[in-house]
Amino acid sequence: MTGPLALYEKLKQNWLGGLPELDEDLWADDVVVETPYSGRRVEGKAAWLAHARDGRATMPPVRFDGVREIAVHETKDPEVIVVEYELTGTALATGKRGTGRFVGVLRVRDGRIALWREYQDVAAMAETLS
Repeated sequence: MTGPLALYEKLKQNWLGGLPELDEDLWADDVVVETPYSGRRVEGKAAWLAHARDGRATMPPVRFDGVREIAVHETKDPEVIVVEYELTGTALATGKRGTGRFVGVLRVRDGRIALWREYQDVAAMAETLS
């Protein structure tokens, strides 16, 4: 069975490989994806994939260049980890580089992501994409 650390590693590989959230095999059918600072909560794999595709289509093109792991916190629940990381990217239209800090809560069930709750550095993201 694939645990939360392995799925987090796969997420990082996908970000750097240009396949951000759209790797359908990662997500449980009833996944919940939350970004509390933006007030968004998306329920269900189909809804999440549609949301992610729409978001990618409307945001300026960006290439993710690096992920610096700050910390991975295992919890008493073997299905849950909390990750702290920095994601560096380049806005392709301007060449502007930026780094944002994130905290993610990842819950896995039956080898798929059942919950991804991400606290994003929205100011750093907006600065890079402007």
